[in-house]
Amino acid sequence: MSGLAESRPRRVLLDVLAVLLPAVAVLLAQNGSTWALVTGLIASAGLVLRHWSPRVALVLCLPGLAGGLGWAAAFVALFRLGRARAHTWWLVGWVSLAAASALAPVLIWQSLPPSDVALTVTVVLIAAGSPTVIGTLIATRAQLTTSMRRLQAATDAELSAKADTARAEERARIAREIHDAVGHHVTLIAVEAAALAATSAEPDVRESAIRVRGLAKEALGEMRSTLGLAAEERDSTSARAIPELVARAQRSGVRVTLSDECSQAVQLSSGVSRAVYRVVQEALTNVSKHAPGAEVLVELTGDDDLLRVVVRNGAPMLSARAVSVGNAPDVGRGGSGLAGLSERVRMLGGTLDAAPSDEGFELRAELPLTRS
Repeated sequence: MSGLAESRPRRVLLDVLAVLLPAVAVLLAQNGSTWALVTGLIASAGLVLRHWSPRVALVLCLPGLAGGLGWAAAFVALFRLGRARAHTWWLVGWVSLAAASALAPVLIWQSLPPSDVALTVTVVLIAAGSPTVIGTLIATRAQLTTSMRRLQAATDAELSAKADTARAEERARIAREIHDAVGHHVTLIAVEAAALAATSAEPDVRESAIRVRGLAKEALGEMRSTLGLAAEERDSTSARAIPELVARAQRSGVRVTLSDECSQAVQLSSGVSRAVYRVVQEALTNVSKHAPGAEVLVELTGDDDLLRVVVRNGAPMLSARAVSVGNAPDVGRGGSGLAGLSERVRMLGGTLDAAPSDEGFELRAELPLTRS
C-alpha cells in the first residue's frame, strides 16, 4: 500500500513535467512567428490527452511540427504512442505522418539540393521514429516482465503440486507397507486365536481366545481406517461405540462404570466423535497398564458449547499373589499416547489435562460441541 502511495505523486509529477517542459521549450525557442508559438503551445497542452488517446495528442502536435516548435511535444506524444503498443504498421503510418508534417513546409518553401533533401528526410524520420521505438521497447520489456512473473508463478505452483503428489505417493507407500507387514501379523493372531478357541476344552481359554480374536480383528479394522485403506469411515471408533468399548474393558476385567449424558444425545462431528472415543480408549488402556484392579468412572457431560470427558480411577488393587506369580500387567516406561491425544484434541479447539487426584488419577478433556 505504501508503494502505491509513493508512486502516485511520482506519476503526477511526471505528467506535469511532460506537459510543462515542452511548453517551456516552445516559449524559449519561439522564433517570432505567432503561428509557430500558438501551434506549439496547443501541441503542449494536447499532451494532457496522451493517456486517454495518444493518437489525438499526436494529431494536435501536427500543426506545431509544421510550424517548427512542436517537436518537444511530438516526442512525448510519439513515445506514448509507442507505449500503447499499437500494430506495427499503424505505428509506421503515424511516424510517417508526423515526419511529413515537419518536412512539408521545408520542402515547399525552401529549394534544397537532392543531397540536402535526403539528409533532411533521414534526420526527420529518425527524430520521429526514435521516441516511438523507445516507447515500444519499454512496453515490450514490461510485458515480458509480467509474462516472466506469471511463468515463475506457474512453475512454482507446478513444483509445489509435484511435491504434494510425491508426498502423497510416499504416504500411500508407507501405508501399504504398514498394512502388509502389521496386518499380516495381526491376521495370524486372529487365526491362531480362532484355532485355540476351536480346539481348547477349557471354557475360560476359549472365551479368552475369542476375545483376543475380536480384538485382533478390531485392531486390523482400525489400522485400515487410519491408513485410509477402508472403504468408508468406521463407526466403531465414534462416540456411539463408547458403550461397547466400556463393555469390552469390563469383559477384560476392568472395573469401569459409564455415565453418558451427552454423546449419545447429539450428532457430533466426525472429528469430535472420534476424539471422544480415543480419549476414553487411552484412559482405559492406561488404567489397565498402570492401575490394575482400580475402580474407574467414565463421565460424559456437556452443555450448548462443550463436551466434557472425565475418566477417574482409584488406587490399583492388584493382589500380592498376582505379583508373586508374575501376572502383573507390564506398565512399561510411559509412551506417547497422551501426547498424541493432546495434539488431536488441541487441533479440534479443545483441551486435555491429565494429573493425579486425591484417590488416584484423572483425565479430563473438553471439546467444542460442534455438530455435523
